[in-house]
Amino acid sequence: MPSPKMASIFYLDTILVPFSLFLMVGYHAYLWHCFKNCPSKTAAGFDALRRKTWFTDIKEGNDKKGMLAVQSLRNTQMTTIFTATITILVNLSLAALTNNTYKASHLFTAGQFLGLQSGGMYVLKFGSASLFLLVSFLCSSMGLAFLVDSNFLINASTEFSSSTYTATIFERGFVLAIIGKRILCMAAPLVIWMFGPLPVALSSVALIWFLYGFDFPGREVTSEEVI
Repeated sequence: MPSPKMASIFYLDTILVPFSLFLMVGYHAYLWHCFKNCPSKTAAGFDALRRKTWFTDIKEGNDKKGMLAVQSLRNTQMTTIFTATITILVNLSLAALTNNTYKASHLFTAGQFLGLQSGGMYVLKFGSASLFLLVSFLCSSMGLAFLVDSNFLINASTEFSSSTYTATIFERGFVLAIIGKRILCMAAPLVIWMFGPLPVALSSVALIWFLYGFDFPGREVTSEEVI
């Protein structure tokens, strides 16, 4: 039977890490619920309402607001490319570190707050973080593809595509880009898992506190502010 010290270390990993994942997934589920039911209370919903206004201005030939929409589309494409680049670089670094897991495990002495430091546990830690990073890269890549496609459809003639289809592709690209960024944020605490389950829990709480202040402005946006 394992010693009481090893049992306490094992329970830290099995309690704090799932709790952190549940906290992050639950927060984003609540954010998605607010986004779908009352978008004007969230920053993402406010941006979505503004994008619809921009898209209408582009189709109506409003050059001033159309230029603003094109610049926002370009900035989103650049940030999406940057997010995808970060995810793949971090994932490659994790793969290299996992390849030397048995050597790396000797750098950390086993302790109650560091959690389990065996070779198999290192594979689990970096494997879970790598999975989140790969999903983030996939969403960012798909979002970038939709944004490029929408940029072409906006400038194309109405004979080739309808406004409804173009608006759907336009919005889908922005949503996938946001999802890619959020999954990258959720992968950060899993990368910190190398230093133990306690930093995972603390970083998850700090991440949710930061994102809540960004996602919920604290007041409902009116229709005049969208325009």
